[in-house]
Amino acid sequence: MSVIYSQAPLRISLGGGGTDLPSYYSEHGGFLVAGAIDKYVYMLVHTVFQRRYLMKYSQTEDVEEISQIRHPILRETLKRHWRGSPLEIASVADVPAGTGMGSSGAFTVALLKSLAHARRTSITPSALAESSSAIEIDVLNEPCGKQDPYVAAHGGICAYTFARDGAVDVEPLELDSQTLRALREQLLLFYTGEARNAAAVLADQDQRTKTGDDEMVENMHRTKEMGHQARKLLLAGDLFAYAELMHEHWLNKRRRSPGMATDRIDELYTLARRSGVIGGKLVGAGGGGFLLVYARHPADTRQAMAAAGAVELPFDFEFVGAQSSEYA
Repeated sequence: MSVIYSQAPLRISLGGGGTDLPSYYSEHGGFLVAGAIDKYVYMLVHTVFQRRYLMKYSQTEDVEEISQIRHPILRETLKRHWRGSPLEIASVADVPAGTGMGSSGAFTVALLKSLAHARRTSITPSALAESSSAIEIDVLNEPCGKQDPYVAAHGGICAYTFARDGAVDVEPLELDSQTLRALREQLLLFYTGEARNAAAVLADQDQRTKTGDDEMVENMHRTKEMGHQARKLLLAGDLFAYAELMHEHWLNKRRRSPGMATDRIDELYTLARRSGVIGGKLVGAGGGGFLLVYARHPADTRQAMAAAGAVELPFDFEFVGAQSSEYA
């Protein structure tokens, strides 16, 4: 064994996003629907002939000890899940960081999958997700939820129920072939051209939820209700009603926190609606990243968005989740 290769999928939220933060689900329980897509974080781990830890991501680090690694996820994950000799680790992704598609969670899941493979240890998707969540939430105290690592680990289109005690129930949604085909054809992703500081948006939601801010808590209650509605409509194949729910979801999300939308995002969403989009929303915490829309006339929407300089990201759903393999 010399090189371990792993990949973990990114995701799009389909309803209820935000209720997976501990500050909310520990008091009220959370629920959301999300789908893994065929865009990934990729990880290569070289396990032999290494005298030092060589980390390659958007930067390069060459250090003697794990404790000297600056990248917080790499450092804390290696501290807890690696006892072997030094490693060379390199990562790339299909989309930029900070675009709302769960890249941080997918990064951690891909790393944990590689390390488990290198240790010759099997690991379940839920164990992958929980270990990833522990690193980001418990160790690094990031204001993030459990959605990203669970989708990256499990793949597919699933409903996730977050219990008050932190347990997570994963329900793969069995959509009929016609519904799945329509989602593939009429759900479109466009890059707004703006990255965002998810931590700032999520920190505001997290703090206001912890302090019992009535407006925020009621907003999150409504978000959770829409997550349940999304599940029901998707299973029923009522995609027109689901698209209308996406629009309501976006309006509700805009009211949640400052910085949720920008002039550019509002301009693109208005343009998309004029081209025949029924509903849409930003993927992720908000403030930038990718705009997900349900288009009645995809060709018209593509033309309108291209004219506005919004690049489309073609995608399909992914049903495998995190994977790893090795090269001698």
